[in-house]
Amino acid sequence: MYFIYNILVHIVGFFIRIIALFNTKLSLFVKGRKDVFKTLKEQISSSDSVIWFHTASLGEYEQGLPVLEALKQHFPNRTFVLTFFSPSGYEVKKNSGVADVITYLPIDTKANAKKFVQIVQPELVVFVKYEFWPNYLAELKKQSVQTISISAIFRASQAFFKSYGFWMRKSLYAFDHIFVQDENSKKLLENIRYTNVTISGDTRFDRVLEILKRDNSLPFIEKFKEQLPCVVIGSSWQEDEAVFIPFINNTSTRCKFIIAPHNIKTQEIQKLTNSLSKQTVLFSEMEQHSDLNQFDVFIIDTIGILTKIYSYADVAYVGGGMGNTGLHNTLEPAVFGIPVIIGKNYKGFKEAEDLVKLGGICTINSKESFEKIMKRLLTDIKYRNALGSINKNYIQTQGNATETIISYLKK
Repeated sequence: MYFIYNILVHIVGFFIRIIALFNTKLSLFVKGRKDVFKTLKEQISSSDSVIWFHTASLGEYEQGLPVLEALKQHFPNRTFVLTFFSPSGYEVKKNSGVADVITYLPIDTKANAKKFVQIVQPELVVFVKYEFWPNYLAELKKQSVQTISISAIFRASQAFFKSYGFWMRKSLYAFDHIFVQDENSKKLLENIRYTNVTISGDTRFDRVLEILKRDNSLPFIEKFKEQLPCVVIGSSWQEDEAVFIPFINNTSTRCKFIIAPHNIKTQEIQKLTNSLSKQTVLFSEMEQHSDLNQFDVFIIDTIGILTKIYSYADVAYVGGGMGNTGLHNTLEPAVFGIPVIIGKNYKGFKEAEDLVKLGGICTINSKESFEKIMKRLLTDIKYRNALGSINKNYIQTQGNATETIISYLKK
């Protein structure tokens, strides 16, 4: 199976290069990897003590950031290398300065893994959540490099725990320690005789709790909202729009709506704007208006400020759950002590599953169910505050994953 995997990696890599000629995202994926080894050689000295931190994309980066920042604080003389697999992470954070070197991770071939590890010569490697690349892990194991996985979460349906997945289990055995989010993940690992495991929880809770300590003020949002209730719709897709646009257009309740769609391409923003009958303003055009309070809907056609915007919400809707693209981050609004609404497809997102059971997150499956829960949340302040308190209390009891991981690494 390992032999077949390596053949497939080369085949997939070939076709990605072909498709990249016609696909913008894949083009970034391919072009961004062309000079990785050159960049590493230029920016890393043989005398550097390197800590390599790897994440798949932007979400995993945010998840692992508390640990990365803590490592920088505890090991200030190390050189930090941050790699991404996806353009959606690298393209956003490539100039952030959060690490000494920020680059793509070359595709998981034996040759790439060997060359990467030889150049970087890491003394510690941290993989976040779902990153299990067999060739890189095999090379790190071969070179006796301390390697850990953080915020990992496992399910019985994964190949690691199937009879045919014995070759994939070797990837797990390459980790010196795995920090998992829950008891079920620990039991699954122990069932395949992996015992270097600690339940640390999810580092995303540390990340969102840190958000509360920051300055989240946005004066233009204050002007827009004034004293009215505000509904923030974050990371929405077309499937989400189908349930909330009818409510926005037809509601007689005095409130404000802020929409931060996942896709902010001009064509998609125009389509969204045209579907709204209420007075609407775009972030990109707000400088043309001195009377933001006169608008009912504010469309955020930019990235990077949604977390701060959530601090102004009385109710939040988080997108992705009405389709199959994957539910977006529900913790970012929940940490502000507000109720959260999501679509029907949230299985596999532990925090969402937990908060649905507790009652802080409400699920909907149609425009009718969205209208029903929204009407109650906007008119029943006591109910709204009760749900918000559930979310806030849940997050506050889930912290300290970073402290657990750093305590292990400091030994």
